[in-house]
Amino acid sequence: MSGYIADSIQLLAAITDNNIPIQPDGTTQQLNEFDRILLQFQKQQWSLSLGDIDVRQNQHYFLNFYKRLQGVQYAQQWRTNQQVTGNTMVTGAIAKGKFARYVFQGSEGNQGPYRLQSPNGELFLVVLANTERVFMDGELLQRGEDQDYTINYNTAEVTFTPRRMVTKDKRIQIEFEYADRNYLNSMLYATTNISKANRWKVSVAAYSNTDAKNSPINQSLDNAQKQFLAATGDSIQSAFYPVASIDTFAVGKILYKKIFVTYTGGSDSVYVYSTNRDSAKYNLNFINVGANKGNYIPLLNAANGKVYQWVAPVNGIPQGSYEPATFLVTPKQQQLATIVSEFNITSNLTVKAEAAVSKYDINRFATKQKQNDVDAAGRLAIQHAKQLRQWQLTTTAQYEWVGKNFSTIERLRAPEFYRDWGLPILLLQQVQEQLPALSVTLKKQQQSIGYQYQGYIRGDGFNANRHTLTHQLQQRSWDWNANMQLTNSNTEILQGRFIRPTIQISKLLPQLKQWQVGATYALENYQQRYLPSDTLTPLSFMFETITAFIKSDVQKRNRWELQYFTRKDGLPLGSNLQIVDRSHNYNAQLWLMANPKHQLRMNVTYRTLQVYQSKLSSQNSDNTLLSRIEYMVNEWKGLLTGSLLYEVGTGQEQRRDISYVEVPTGRGEYTWIDYNNDGIPQLNEFEIAQFPDQAKYIRIFTPTNTFIKASYNQFNYAINIQPRALWAKSNNWYKQLFSRTQLTTTMQLSQKAVSNGNALLNPFTARASDTSLIAYNVAVSNTLGINRFSTKWGIDITNIQNTQKALLTYGTETRTVNEWVVKGRTAITTHWLLEAIHKTGTQVVTTPSFANRNFNIQSQSIEPRITYTAGTMWRVLVSYQYVLQKNTLTVNERSNNNTINGEFKYNATQKTSLLVRGSYNNILFEGAVNSTTGFVLLNGLLPGKNYLWGVELTQRLMNNLELTLQYDGRKPAATRTIHRGSAAIRALL
Repeated sequence: MSGYIADSIQLLAAITDNNIPIQPDGTTQQLNEFDRILLQFQKQQWSLSLGDIDVRQNQHYFLNFYKRLQGVQYAQQWRTNQQVTGNTMVTGAIAKGKFARYVFQGSEGNQGPYRLQSPNGELFLVVLANTERVFMDGELLQRGEDQDYTINYNTAEVTFTPRRMVTKDKRIQIEFEYADRNYLNSMLYATTNISKANRWKVSVAAYSNTDAKNSPINQSLDNAQKQFLAATGDSIQSAFYPVASIDTFAVGKILYKKIFVTYTGGSDSVYVYSTNRDSAKYNLNFINVGANKGNYIPLLNAANGKVYQWVAPVNGIPQGSYEPATFLVTPKQQQLATIVSEFNITSNLTVKAEAAVSKYDINRFATKQKQNDVDAAGRLAIQHAKQLRQWQLTTTAQYEWVGKNFSTIERLRAPEFYRDWGLPILLLQQVQEQLPALSVTLKKQQQSIGYQYQGYIRGDGFNANRHTLTHQLQQRSWDWNANMQLTNSNTEILQGRFIRPTIQISKLLPQLKQWQVGATYALENYQQRYLPSDTLTPLSFMFETITAFIKSDVQKRNRWELQYFTRKDGLPLGSNLQIVDRSHNYNAQLWLMANPKHQLRMNVTYRTLQVYQSKLSSQNSDNTLLSRIEYMVNEWKGLLTGSLLYEVGTGQEQRRDISYVEVPTGRGEYTWIDYNNDGIPQLNEFEIAQFPDQAKYIRIFTPTNTFIKASYNQFNYAINIQPRALWAKSNNWYKQLFSRTQLTTTMQLSQKAVSNGNALLNPFTARASDTSLIAYNVAVSNTLGINRFSTKWGIDITNIQNTQKALLTYGTETRTVNEWVVKGRTAITTHWLLEAIHKTGTQVVTTPSFANRNFNIQSQSIEPRITYTAGTMWRVLVSYQYVLQKNTLTVNERSNNNTINGEFKYNATQKTSLLVRGSYNNILFEGAVNSTTGFVLLNGLLPGKNYLWGVELTQRLMNNLELTLQYDGRKPAATRTIHRGSAAIRALL
């Protein structure tokens, strides 16, 4: 919304508040926010923004960040005279999240999903939409199903597309903001810029982000916990506070009893899961404290919730990863101020300087270890440019100093800055840093030659220098790019040398329709020696890559590309580097987009990895196939339309915990039936509710950190054949006949099997019963419509097949539905409609861990019905339905259901409608009523005569408000009558 108000003030508004606590889908480049409110007022040189604000700051070297905020922002541009101008911006807001950086190595042939973690090791995060930056080998990737990766913001999982094959060699970094609502978090930011023509610029900025320690949100702290955090100081990574609260016994709670045990080497009091009303007193919260740091492990049983069991230490070493504790998050404060000045002394000489000071208090409760909170940093750069005949000479000198305790908001330098010096990508310990640099560049039209010297001096004794030579040339149809780096580093006992030559060359072939050929050679050889023994350290490595490609004209809509890539890796063994493995990679891409009726995209990558030194590598020889094919058709004036997607690859499947949580009646989806009469809900005692008054539980899936490597394939298609589009006006009798038919068929198939080194190519050979399958989802729908557009008669034949197989913590669970439906209709008169529906199908549930839930139900039904309609005023419907169902896994479980249904609907005006319905069900049943199969065969009713009725009144109050009053009742056989009433009011926008 936009427009002008008051005295020429422009109003801009973006309001998409849907009041839902989820993030948008991260599968596209552009995101549509579900929840966003922004009001902006503008007039001439000022603007005022209120609501959801994005602040991206990149004009300062030491103060560089991107934040998503809720608050107010004021911006003003001003001018003192014709030469001096400036601008000011002030932002005050509540921060939505905090910055995090997660670094990991890719897994061979594993496209994901990869779970992100917070700096505290938390696995269950909500990533703020559009804040992520994903780097692979230092290159920034693009989000989107047709780009490099997709991300699930709600589960913090990143999956890479077939465009980017993930291997053991890929270095992946992901920077993001995640929702952190442990404390009320406020942010203030102010900046002022002033400049004079082309002579000088000065910029000042200040940033403050503070957690209010007395205003916790998601965690409540008592005095003992605050004292515990105060004593923790800066060691916040170990702030695990023991928690064992006494609770009252209740059905559905996960409770423990406390016992004393004696084991080899000691004795202790431990907690044991219990359902005994007399001893189950403790409500515990378990947290992952790290491998061999806890005394508890998950216990896989049928309890409705996550249960843990104690395991005895071995030789004093804990054997678990969990402890009954909670991780207490400390309130933090981060402040940073910087000033930048730039002077153009002459037209060829520029001087730029920046100074910054920071304060980072990692624990505002603590009073000790505060001497390391404040530090400073500075940067000075001088650049001189000079013309030497046809060459332009540019000389740059730079010096950077960063204090040991200086803290930036986000990453300060390039993503792989430390690795470029032979250090680990992520260094947790900060030290003082000095970086002198000098570079000289000569440029001449399409050619440039450069030399750069860089130094890196760390406060921990690490000293290094790097020399870089570059040469770029574009001449005629040749393109040449060469880079040579030599880095020497040393400490008191270590000495390293890093050699990195890279050569790229390509040639455009005009005589071959603008084809292009090219090749790349790259080598990285880093040898760090331990001087006392003259042996290589584990940080030493080498790899050599050779790439060759050929591709057609990139300007054409129909184009292709072929690429070959090989890499060999070496790892240290004694005083030398040994060749460990070699890979060969083949890639083919094809785009056929010129024909609007038929369009095809294809990307296929095949990789072979051969391991030579199994003692130096944990990786085994492997083959990986990754492909994605997309095809779209629109032929014969719309007679045939459709799309097809086929994808093959390797990823990982995640185990998931499930539990059922009680919610207000009618708000859930499941009902609990106490099959074993023990009064304790178990996972195998929950069924899908048939009536609203039974729907008291929802099912919660909790992702775990356990993954299984799996080969996968995906096959989707949607086809619509509509002869009406081509022959609707034809006089030919058989074309007229065909024009009355319409065929629609869709399929969505995806499967994952335990990876055995072979690609899962054929999507149609696997079955849900295959033990190697850990995930299998198939949804098929086929519909043949005859005379569908006629108001007199018509026939629809539909087949629906659905299969779902999921990997849960207790094993796999498979559900299958296969149903045929034939529906015919004929209009006896303009008021009377006669219909007949016949259904036949199979419903199968297989859960190896819970045999009582397994069934194979075959059913048949027929339902004739007649409808009388009097305009738009009222409608009467009467039907009879006969349903026969039996469980083929047993010999004595079956049901016969005879049902008479009636429905009356009356529309008094356009604002009032009344719906009355009722049914009589007479069920003959054989089998156990109190069982999973019995519940399904009876549809939640009981053997004998069942009565159901309901009344619904809808009244439009105003143009955009609608009131609904609803009453439902049922009388299952000889049991009591159940009544249910509800009222709802809806706003129609």
